[in-house]
Amino acid sequence: MAHEHLHFKDDIAVEHTHGKQVRVNMALLGTLAGLVLLITSVIAGRRIFYGAGSFQAEFLAMVGAVLLGAPIVMHAIKALLKRQMHMDELVALAIIAAFAMQEYFTAGIVAFFMLLSELIESRTALGARASIESLIQLTPTKANIVEQDGSEKEVKVKALRPGNCIRVRPGDNIPADGEVAKGLSSVNEATITGESLPVDKVPGMQVFAGTNNLTGVLDITVTKAGKDTTLGKVQSLIIQAEQTKIPIMRIIDRYVKWYTPTILMIAGIVLFFTGEISRAITILVVSCPCALILATPTAMVAAISASARLGILIKNVADLEIAGKMTAMVFDKTGTVTTGRLYVTKLTPAEGVEPGELLAVAACAEQMSKHPAARALQEVAKEAKLSLPSTDNFQETPGKGVTALVDSAKILVGRDTFLKENDVEVSNVSDPALHEEQGFSTLYVAKDSVCIGWIGLQDKTRPEAKQAVKELLDIGIKRVTMLTGDREEVANRVATELACTDFKAHCLPQDKLSIVEKIKEAGHTVVVVGDGINDAPALAAGDLGIAMGAAGSDVAINSASIALMSDDLKRLPFLVRLSRKTRRVISQNLGFGIMFIILGVAAGATGWLRPIVAAFLHFLGSVVVIFNSARLFRYGEELDHEAQKM
Repeated sequence: MAHEHLHFKDDIAVEHTHGKQVRVNMALLGTLAGLVLLITSVIAGRRIFYGAGSFQAEFLAMVGAVLLGAPIVMHAIKALLKRQMHMDELVALAIIAAFAMQEYFTAGIVAFFMLLSELIESRTALGARASIESLIQLTPTKANIVEQDGSEKEVKVKALRPGNCIRVRPGDNIPADGEVAKGLSSVNEATITGESLPVDKVPGMQVFAGTNNLTGVLDITVTKAGKDTTLGKVQSLIIQAEQTKIPIMRIIDRYVKWYTPTILMIAGIVLFFTGEISRAITILVVSCPCALILATPTAMVAAISASARLGILIKNVADLEIAGKMTAMVFDKTGTVTTGRLYVTKLTPAEGVEPGELLAVAACAEQMSKHPAARALQEVAKEAKLSLPSTDNFQETPGKGVTALVDSAKILVGRDTFLKENDVEVSNVSDPALHEEQGFSTLYVAKDSVCIGWIGLQDKTRPEAKQAVKELLDIGIKRVTMLTGDREEVANRVATELACTDFKAHCLPQDKLSIVEKIKEAGHTVVVVGDGINDAPALAAGDLGIAMGAAGSDVAINSASIALMSDDLKRLPFLVRLSRKTRRVISQNLGFGIMFIILGVAAGATGWLRPIVAAFLHFLGSVVVIFNSARLFRYGEELDHEAQKM
């Protein structure tokens, strides 16, 4: 069969596919025209018309056969001139042999079914690629730049530059990556993260090209445009992934040059001993291994489409194969299995101090700080509807704490060592060891040199993390390890909550690297999951590296083999199941293709199978493989439905 491959080139990818679509449609018209001529030749051969063997009937059959067979024969000749071995040569020889025998109808029907199977393959492949390329069409062609005087100017998206301020109205797609400068809205980011629920956007938050603005008007400061956007990188990497090969595909390529000579030899032997050229033609037709060739690529394209829909960016299809073979998974803690944000979980005031007073004093002092602990205090104070007065003489000592004047009182917030350095006793509150065993990070608060209590903060685990770990263990992952640079108490709490098989605290990047190597030495296939930044060495050390929350992060997208555009850990068990499902589908396709050829050649050699029937069965074989692979397109839709119910 003539197997033409699409070559995507960034901004011309959609045009290329459109051109391919036009060519496929033209080929379909030519195929149908040839079929009409063949049917007309049969009608002309009836007694009531010209009769069997008449010139008119034979001429119509010959024209139809030429129209149908010419594309296959021409493609085979071109391949031979380029010294490339394809499978078209077998069918081309069968068609030429049928012509030599003046079996024009046979030649035409054989060519028709071959072309029909190729057209179905092409249309299916185009449908898969169109679902991927729909990403490219998400970015609008024009954008509205907001001028300094507040007026708007419409420009082409390719003219946008970092620093431009653009205005996006409800219902419009966002044309570039950027930061919200003004406005409030909900944005559907499913095209990037695979999450079906909209995300509320406020000034300072990041937005991505190709996502859909739903409710309000947003003024956005452009940070990345064109190919540099997250969507642009996703498009490019998906296209690269589609062109990569897994080991089984390379094996087929390696032995293909031996296949055609072997089949020709079998057909020659059958012709020599039987003297029936129709048997040789049947062998050539039925042995054209379209089902075998389609077995892996169709399944992989479908799998890539399914994963892209859910925000899983697979750079190389070989990585998808590894995902299904994993036996151990290593998680980073902060930002991966936890939210990466601190939350106030405990208030312990000193005797005579109210919890509300403790919180208000600490939140006031921390107003000017950008530390995660300060943000956690501000959030809980806002929830408690506390009125926070302004501060004076704010001073922050990195890694220790802050000092500020609140209503003329000197407030210190920080570690116990920070208070002791400032001559503040903390012995009037509970023993630090008592609460740190529970996995708290603690902030002590002092007012006018007197400790008034401490505040416990925790980095909470992601809501779906426990379920994800359970699913991983249920589907056969033998070891789930959590690594963190945090304290032993915190690591123990999180690992116990998630039911990890083991954990390691106080890990530096080089420690994570050595632990991953040791797990590999124990015979495990190791997948490492991290945020792609400080985990880059460990991600590279694993058999497979998966970066979490890669949307908007160039480091995360580039450092890992697979990037999860969202932070949803439930994508990990899905990835393993998708890999295993894809391997099963490929095995089914290959098994069917091999058995089809063996039985077909045997039936053709014994004369049980005629050329026309062989061509029809060949067509059915290709259809079976294509539709078997197509089942993967909709795999994982239950994750979308779950998100919509939340």
